[in-house]
Order: sequence, then C-alpha cells, then structure tokens
Amino acid sequence: MNTSTVTPPRLRPGWALVAVGIGVFLTSLDVVVVATALPSLQAELGASLSELEWTINGYNLVFACLVLTGAALGDRFGRRRMYVLGLGLFALASVLAAMSTSIDTLILARFAQGAAAAVAMPLSMSLLADNFPPEKRGAAMGIWGAIAGVGIAGGPVVGGFITEGLSWEWIFWLNVPFAIIAMALAYGVLRESYGGRPKLDLGGLALAGVGLFALTWAGVQAPTVGWGSWEVIGALVLGAVLMAAFVKWETRTSHPMIPLAYFRNRGFATANIVGFCQQISVIGTLFILAQLMQTGLGLDPLQTGLRLLVWTGMPFLVAPIAGSLADKFGTRPFMVAGMLLQTAGLAWMAAVTAPGIGYGQLIGPLIVSGVGISMCFPTMTTLALSSVPPGDTGTAAGANNAVKELGSVFGVAILGAVFAMYGSYASPASAIDGFQAALYVGAIGSVFGAIVAAFSPGKRAAGLSAPAGDTGTPDPAPVEGATGR
Repeated sequence: MNTSTVTPPRLRPGWALVAVGIGVFLTSLDVVVVATALPSLQAELGASLSELEWTINGYNLVFACLVLTGAALGDRFGRRRMYVLGLGLFALASVLAAMSTSIDTLILARFAQGAAAAVAMPLSMSLLADNFPPEKRGAAMGIWGAIAGVGIAGGPVVGGFITEGLSWEWIFWLNVPFAIIAMALAYGVLRESYGGRPKLDLGGLALAGVGLFALTWAGVQAPTVGWGSWEVIGALVLGAVLMAAFVKWETRTSHPMIPLAYFRNRGFATANIVGFCQQISVIGTLFILAQLMQTGLGLDPLQTGLRLLVWTGMPFLVAPIAGSLADKFGTRPFMVAGMLLQTAGLAWMAAVTAPGIGYGQLIGPLIVSGVGISMCFPTMTTLALSSVPPGDTGTAAGANNAVKELGSVFGVAILGAVFAMYGSYASPASAIDGFQAALYVGAIGSVFGAIVAAFSPGKRAAGLSAPAGDTGTPDPAPVEGATGR
C-alpha cells in the first residue's frame, strides 16, 4: 500500500460534517442509551442488577481498550476505509443487540458495539480535520464536540421515548439505516488519508489494549466490590505494569503506536491531562445527578433525562462558538475559563443540594457548568490534534479518546465511592448527604483541570494545524506548544 498519497485535494466541509456527524452522534448516543430501558430489560430478559450494569459498562470498557487500536488501524489501512468499516460493524452489532433474546447475548452485542465505536470515533476527528481548511478547524472541532455532547445528553431521553413508544429493541434497530447513510456519504465525500507509520505496532497494540482493559476493569468493578478488594488492586497493578511496559516498548520499536515525544510537547500533554480531569468531573457528576433527580426529586428516568438537557445540551449552543473563537484567540483562555465555570457550577450545585431541593434550584448551576464544559471540550480537542504533525491526527485522537474514556470510568468509580462514604440509600436525607459530598469532589476535579489548562501553550502565530491533505510525514518543526510559549 502506498501511504504517501491521498485522494486529490477536494474539500467538501459541509458534507464531510454530515458524514462524520452521523457516526459521532450514533456512537455517542449508544454510550448511555440503554439507561432508561433497564427496567424493560430486567422484566423481559430476566437480568440481574450486575448484568444490567454490564449493558452500559461493557460498551465503555471495550471502547476504552480498543480506541488506540482503532486509530492505528486507520493510520495503516486508510482512515476513511476504517471509519466506514467501523460504522458497518456498529450496524451489525446493533442488529445483534436488537435480536437478543437473552441478557448474555445483549451484553456481547454491547461489547461489539463498543469495539466498532472505538474504530469509528477517533477516526471521525481526524477525517473532519482533514476535510476542513486550517482556519476553520477549530469551529469544526466545536461542532464535533457539540454533536458528541448532544448524543450523550440525548441518550436517556431517546431511550426513554423509544422504549415507551415502541420497545427497547428499536433503540438498536434505528442505528442501522443511519449508519448505512453515513457509510455511503463517507465514501462519496470524504478524502482518504493515511498516517505516517507503514506498519502496525502489534506489540504496542497488545500491551496498550490489555493494560487499558485492566485499568478500566478496576474502575468498573470498584463501585461493586470496593477499592480495597484484591480484584481491583490486582487489576490496577497489572494495568500499571503493562502500561509501563508499553512505554518502554514504544521507545524501542521502529514504528511506535504513539511517538512518546508527543507527551513532551506541552500542548499535547496538557490537553490530555485536562481531558482526563474534565471527564472524571463531568461523567462522575452525570452519574450522581441522575440519581439525585430520581431519589431526591422523585422523577422518573425520562423526566430526569429531559431536565438534564439544561446541562448536557449546552455543548450544542456554546461549543461551536468557543471552537470558532479559539481559532482567533487560542485555546488556553477557553480551556481555563471553561474549567473554572465548570468548577463554579458544580460547587454551586453542591451548595444548594439539601433535603427538599427543587429542580428550579439546580437550573442556574447546571447552566453555568454546562457552559464551562462546552468551552473546554472542543478547544482541548483542538489543542491535542494541532500539537502533532498533521498525519498523526488519528493517533492523537485515539490517545485523547482513550485518556478521556479512562477519566469517565474513574469518575463514576471515585464519585460513587465518595457517595458511599458519606451517604446511603437508607433514607432520602442520607442519600442527599452522599450526593452533596460527591458533587464537591467533582468540583475539585475541575479545579485540577483548570490549573493544568493554565500551563497550556498560547496561540500559535500561524494557525492551529498544517494544511489539509498532508499525508502524515512528520513535521521537522515543532508544533503548537513546542516553543514553550
């Protein structure tokens, strides 16, 4: 395969956004789309509580473990080709899920969906960057972030409407026609591109995949078996050892999966740390808020999903604007301001959480926090992708998604542990105590993210990325943040 050429330059940004946006929305939507269908799954498939948890955790666990692999496959075999293949596998896995007659089959289908999403999601970012002119990529990443945010935010709402109006199977059947449309559009309007490494780093793939699996497993299991259990401790130790071995391997192999020099780049390093902190705070808080609204406010799952849109729907309004302005003023102001607003909103939310709380008291802090999330998410992603040579955006996207997914898993585990430490489900008052403590910890996570964001590089004098269509030959010159500004 000749990785030094790509399809002749022909940008179709609008259609590229549609082709990528459908895939991003579908893979984001399915992260938590089954949440409001859990009672139906329990009744029809006879699922236990732990099995119901795995219908959600299975998707996230496999996604976290394979997202680096998905990016590497795109670099090697073609990003458009692998994006389309990922969407096709996602559609097939959705069919398997819709036809499931047992909870075990459904869980396996969710694993398959997560694996397919791990291929499509990171490649969608690099494809979008490649199909937009450099001066508009910040805005494009803002729209990408908005679509992903709306997908996650809409998961509980869409799942609730479909389950109540049709049946839980249609949650998965509806993925199929939209995935096929996205596949056709991708082949018709997206340019093909490759990364700069002609061979797969099989050793790196194995070490990173198993290491991430162990770390993610620890985060998934900790709320159930406890942080002090041998299962969790053993998984953490195994994951740490394997990731250390991965780092050592990457320094010696001729075609590294992730050039470790990128982590010495201030822009790339800070973007990933901020992403990790943000996801701990955001996803952990989402886990707590969903329970607060149902336990504390007495809402059903669909009502909860609708009310959370005040918070999780903010990216749709704010992220494109923040991404566009970051093209002009740089990413650092928006990352710092976003994390500070996220902190303020969560701290405010924790302060008003008390027995007898009403939804009206949560609207203000939900909006403030949501605006902060929307300012940080797209600009952090833009910084991560613009801090590597243009041909390595797929690799950068894979690393960024893997780090954020780990943050999501540990956010649920950490805030869940804090809830268990300070509260319980024994009474509404006790539950409120636990929710309040967990929300304060979520705010603390945002503070750490703001501090790291303050050390990110300032605006580069000439754009955020190299020209579209670069095939992946590494730049000899430093990129954003390499000068230490």
